[in-house]
Amino acid sequence: MEKKLFVLLLFLFSYVSINGQAFSTEGWWSPETQNYSPVVTADGHITFRTPAPNAKEVKLVFGEWDAKIVNMHKNAEGDWETTIGPVSPGIYEYKFEIDGLKVLDYKNPKVKFGTEVYGSIVEVCASVPRFDQYVYAGSEVDVISYISTPLSQRRKIYVYIPAAYYENPEIRLPVLYLRHGGGDDESSWIRSASADAIMDNLIIEGKARPMIVVMTNGLTDGSWAGGSNVEGMAALEEELLKDVIPLVENRYRVLTDRKWRAIAGLSMGGGQAFVIGMRHLELFSAIGEFCSGLLSDSSWDYSKYGVVSIDDSARVNSMLSLLWISCGTKDTRWEGHKEFCQLLDRKGINYVFHHSEHGHEWQFWREQLRDFATALFH
Repeated sequence: MEKKLFVLLLFLFSYVSINGQAFSTEGWWSPETQNYSPVVTADGHITFRTPAPNAKEVKLVFGEWDAKIVNMHKNAEGDWETTIGPVSPGIYEYKFEIDGLKVLDYKNPKVKFGTEVYGSIVEVCASVPRFDQYVYAGSEVDVISYISTPLSQRRKIYVYIPAAYYENPEIRLPVLYLRHGGGDDESSWIRSASADAIMDNLIIEGKARPMIVVMTNGLTDGSWAGGSNVEGMAALEEELLKDVIPLVENRYRVLTDRKWRAIAGLSMGGGQAFVIGMRHLELFSAIGEFCSGLLSDSSWDYSKYGVVSIDDSARVNSMLSLLWISCGTKDTRWEGHKEFCQLLDRKGINYVFHHSEHGHEWQFWREQLRDFATALFH
């Protein structure tokens, strides 16, 4: 065996010597001269490419709500490509449609995902940073595991901690409990909304008070329904009160008076925030609801969810410093939200209603977080 190995090595050495070549890895890991896809220019144009040599037709599907369909063409290298723009600074979702099949941009590792992968992501930066564009501010995002009492399973929370927390070891900060929508998870406000960048920019500009933001998981069984039905909502309420809030208040220097505690959420999480917040006015001084499908359902029975405080406007108005309701005018929940506001009007409950020309999409929710956080803890 040893003789055979020796002969083999001698042969390889002789082959390299005869051919005058030495073994080398040079060039194996050379960086690409430019990105393949997407390529964003300083003036906001974006070039998308995808290899699909056998495809008959390839399209770009660009956008989250009002998606634009753009035909792509095969270039000299045999790849399909198109250039759009200029596109306004922002964060955009896109995908390719190859012979009718929607696929990701596999050359781009940035994707939007939650309970599934929804699309690829491209960012167009501004010369003056956007409100949701990252700047270095010294903040951190912790990821903490715990055991959920009602669900008997390991769960996680994402916790945004502003630089002020570290700069002043004596400071205690207010807390915003922020909930995601159906199909997302506890990381989505960071990954899909850049919530940490939004908070950093607000605090740097003096528009918001430094606060800790706690992002929880709003799903109970992997389905969207589990976060919206009565049983699921009860489990999430118990988890927040028994597990999450004590965990946060034991680990971080936070203010524990209800004046300094708020709850908010988008879509499914907006319904959770409203229900849990209204059921526990002794714990929260502000509630934010962004585009909740639950509340915009005309058949929604608030008494079934135990939101009895909605019938006691005097108590609600005296205890809540802010009840924030919002929905995009292009959202299918828009008409339902107007009806929900009419219900609050009939009950005599004070609230503020915000809207803009958006659908059920992250751009609207980023703006809502920005504006809601600005209005908190004064």
